[in-house]
Amino acid sequence: MMPWSGRGGVPVSDEVYRDLVSTLFTMRLPIAGFGALYAIVGLLIYLKWTDTMIAGLTIAAVAVTAARVVLISRYHRSGGASQEVAALRRWESAYELLTYLFAILLAALNVRGLTAHAPLIHLATISLVFTFGAGIVSRTSSRLRLCMVSVTIAVLPTVTAMLVHAASDHAERLHSEFFFLEAFLLIAVGLMSLQSAAHLHASAVEHLSTKQDMAKLAKYDPLTGLPNRLLVREAFHELYSLSRLSQSQLAVHYMDLDGFKAVNDHFGHPAGDKLLVEVAQRLRSTIRASDLACRLGGDEFLIIQSDVRHRDQAELTGRRIIRQISEAYEFEGVTMQVTASIGIAMVPECGIELEKLIGCADAALYQSKARGKAQVLFFDPDDDPLPGRAAA
Repeated sequence: MMPWSGRGGVPVSDEVYRDLVSTLFTMRLPIAGFGALYAIVGLLIYLKWTDTMIAGLTIAAVAVTAARVVLISRYHRSGGASQEVAALRRWESAYELLTYLFAILLAALNVRGLTAHAPLIHLATISLVFTFGAGIVSRTSSRLRLCMVSVTIAVLPTVTAMLVHAASDHAERLHSEFFFLEAFLLIAVGLMSLQSAAHLHASAVEHLSTKQDMAKLAKYDPLTGLPNRLLVREAFHELYSLSRLSQSQLAVHYMDLDGFKAVNDHFGHPAGDKLLVEVAQRLRSTIRASDLACRLGGDEFLIIQSDVRHRDQAELTGRRIIRQISEAYEFEGVTMQVTASIGIAMVPECGIELEKLIGCADAALYQSKARGKAQVLFFDPDDDPLPGRAAA
């Protein structure tokens, strides 16, 4: 199931969700700084009033701030955004809970401060609400629900306390009017902050989705959806490292379709494209999850087979691929037929550099096609790659 971008949002990919959540855990310094501001304001009010409730709220705010900073540190030590999505949801939930607790403590400080007519104290505590709202919008707009709930928790109780204070009996001229005005301003700023957060959230989702789409286009074939040459280069090093740990080999299969040009010439390029898409689907269903198939271009494909203990395993895989690819293709009542030829280079027998291995497998493929259709042939390290073939 796809993660959601936020309340009222749209489902996003796991990659975009990772990026959105990761922004929450980059704000260690702002969180610690605002916690320090709360502590200073709380300490000053306590020194003025010697109020045990103010002392308790201040101590609780410091504790919650420390917990938020520790949470961020633990998140990064656990692997950060590279963790499984289920784990990221748990980290996000913990982050939300601590943020809501801090918003409650901030609202409680204002409610307590507004029980008495002390304009300087009101100025300090209400300034904290404005600062908190601005920080929440700028830091957490990527998670819209968190932003909206936090601002609401901090603002609504404060506004309520201001209205109650405005209705209290004070001889000061225009006392009620100014407090009503300040309450209205706080509500207006809160609503504008939420609107800004929604806009920033939508922009962030759009930007990250576009970035992920561009990254995918750079590494995947747009027609078949298979990895392209760029992604294979990245994946090969990891597969080779795993093969060394397991003391096994890799087999690089270079596959070319026999008769594909005739399909294009006879049925047209749209039919040829449909056939290539079906070939890609058959490759995915034939190889193991630990193997990798990619499209190099045209009707040429590359398969990297992992955990190979003997050449026979690679040959069996190659023949199984040929058998699947060579079955008839049916499109809109039209039957098409192609076969496949494969050249195989073993790793590390033929080297450990991907470009050289592709060249060796390509040379073996050339010899395979020269012997007839639907053949599998291994590259002999004692031979030189045949001229006239691209080594990729």
